[in-house]
Amino acid sequence: MYRTYSMELAGRTLSMEIGRVAEQANGAVLVRYGDTVVLVTATASEKPRDGIDFFPLSIDYEERLYSVGKIPGGFIKREGRPSEKAILTSRCIDRPLRPLFPKDYRNDVAIVATVMSVDQDCAPEVAAMIGASAALIISDIPFTDTVSSVSIGYCDGEFVVNPNAEQRETSKLNLTVSSTKDKVMMIEAGADEIPDDVMLAAIKLGHEVNGSVIDFINSIHEKEGKALQEYTEHVIPEDVYKLISEFITDEAMETAVYKELKQERDLAIREITAKVNEELTDAIAALVDEDTDIEALIDETIYKFEKMTVRRMILREHKRPDGRGLEEIRELSAEVDILPRTHGSALFKRGQTQALTVTTLGAMSEIQRLDGLDTSEVSKRYIHHYNMPGYSTGEAKTSRGPGRREIGHGALAERALLPVIPSEEEFPYAIRLVSDIMSSNGSTSQASICGSTLSLMAAGVPIKRPVAGISVGLVTGDNDDDFVMLTDIQGLEDFFGDMDFKVAGTKEGITAIQMDMKIHGLTFKIIEQALAQTHRARNYILDEVMLKAIPEPRKELSPYAPKMATMTIDVDKIAAVIGKGGKVIKKIIEDSQCSIDTEDDGKIYIKGTSTENIQKAIDMINLIVLDPEPGKTYEGTVTRLMTFGAFVEIAPGKEGLVHISKLAEKRTAKVEDVVNVGDKVRVKLLEIDAQGRLNLSIKDADK
Repeated sequence: MYRTYSMELAGRTLSMEIGRVAEQANGAVLVRYGDTVVLVTATASEKPRDGIDFFPLSIDYEERLYSVGKIPGGFIKREGRPSEKAILTSRCIDRPLRPLFPKDYRNDVAIVATVMSVDQDCAPEVAAMIGASAALIISDIPFTDTVSSVSIGYCDGEFVVNPNAEQRETSKLNLTVSSTKDKVMMIEAGADEIPDDVMLAAIKLGHEVNGSVIDFINSIHEKEGKALQEYTEHVIPEDVYKLISEFITDEAMETAVYKELKQERDLAIREITAKVNEELTDAIAALVDEDTDIEALIDETIYKFEKMTVRRMILREHKRPDGRGLEEIRELSAEVDILPRTHGSALFKRGQTQALTVTTLGAMSEIQRLDGLDTSEVSKRYIHHYNMPGYSTGEAKTSRGPGRREIGHGALAERALLPVIPSEEEFPYAIRLVSDIMSSNGSTSQASICGSTLSLMAAGVPIKRPVAGISVGLVTGDNDDDFVMLTDIQGLEDFFGDMDFKVAGTKEGITAIQMDMKIHGLTFKIIEQALAQTHRARNYILDEVMLKAIPEPRKELSPYAPKMATMTIDVDKIAAVIGKGGKVIKKIIEDSQCSIDTEDDGKIYIKGTSTENIQKAIDMINLIVLDPEPGKTYEGTVTRLMTFGAFVEIAPGKEGLVHISKLAEKRTAKVEDVVNVGDKVRVKLLEIDAQGRLNLSIKDADK
């Protein structure tokens, strides 16, 4: 018999069913929130994975299209690779959970969240995040603390907890907060230029709401929790660490680590590692078991010694590896028009981090179509892609397509710029940005945000305001008040630090946040300082670098960018513009050399290489949808010759007669003496007779 536990969350019932399905998993919860149903399972291997120095946690958020009554498209008719949203949700589940496992845990853990039913007013992502914590806490997997997640919106100046579909459409904030009872574990936000104090208040509200959900999960744990499994601890023997660290010495490690260039630092560490392998291999072998991988143990020990050295120097002496001050940003530069034939390009540099971002403009028919679980998201007009090739870090590896990290960074940059992208009515283009990381040494996602702003302005996209992004790091000590915060962290400070707090925004407010955590959460004192520190840094980057490279969006598009125009016609006239079998619109496309897309609401998008061609297409469409006016002159094509005159098509499907007496000033004996089929002629519309026929004249066209 299964057990059901329920609570009220934001006016809707949140329930969890234990023991109903998936009983062979270490922990399984069927989460119901409104009519949304998500099965979340947690499974762990019995033994640790050999030969690794990390925790092998995998998260899969699986979208079943039956949950919204859809059959998958394509020939195969089944779900394939995860959607971008599924990948981003998996990352959001992972980030607050990973720090709450024991640091030396090496068993494989797989968490699978399967979306089975979707109520559009109850986001399945929130249900999955809550369910993941519940499945772990009732299992026998060693998981140290309960965590909960909540979504916060901001509508009409008021915060909304877990906003419904209608509220999400109008909300100026899409914030996800994950927290334990005491501290915040993860923040993910997209915002429409929200001030720092409003954002902080929203985070505090999210933490408060999470507290009630955590109490609910803990009450389930009291009744359903299993005894925790014992696991093989993975620790570096103290005598090995002491032997290696004393051999290297603190002074030598500080000298090796504290170099400005990453390449110099890596070389120094390699030299130290080679020396330890040469001098201490036999001594270490005498201290450990016979089957121990000595070389791997040395690498891991040196890594730990390097990490402890960097953290100690930052925390106690406020000394960063490259000698900067705590809030000092690395050397910055920005350039536009790097690539001559693209629609817009920019190169943004911060120290050894370099992001090249390119803008491409296209017709509205080129927008991305989405086929997911959220019925309000069916297309995407603005797209941002992020690539980080191996050469950016000096690695010899081939590209095998974007991984979860690349997809996550691209989505973050996309979210950061979205609030300043002009509307479809203001700028009728599909917009794609690609950020290629040329060199990486920390905060590449924020460099791609800065590069995107520059590239868009260089392309002539009339963004509302420029956006900059920056990241701050954290090194903590023995208590909550013992910490040092670092602006613009480089790779080493990210690897060895406790936090990567990324904030993007304009001078008006925040547009995006992403916070990654390696410790058991942040206090609000740290969050408040992070928001203030990133605010100062963003403004500095905008004023001192970006706006000096290009102060505002260009007034004209690149000569290589397509020209676009929109017009709106009566819905009843759409069929006339398309014609039978598309005959009419094909002729307009052929004659104007433009691509034309029609929408069901009467909007028409016209894309061409010149304004002249676009105007020609507009005129041809107007001739179809607007009634011809007697007395006006039109350009036409002779289509047929008769003994009594010539028929001239002034618009696709609209043809009139030029009587033989109206062909020329002088008397005409034969129609062929003046015109032939295919001739382009100017005609004046003399009248529309009672039967709707058009009477035209060539000889009166210029009168």
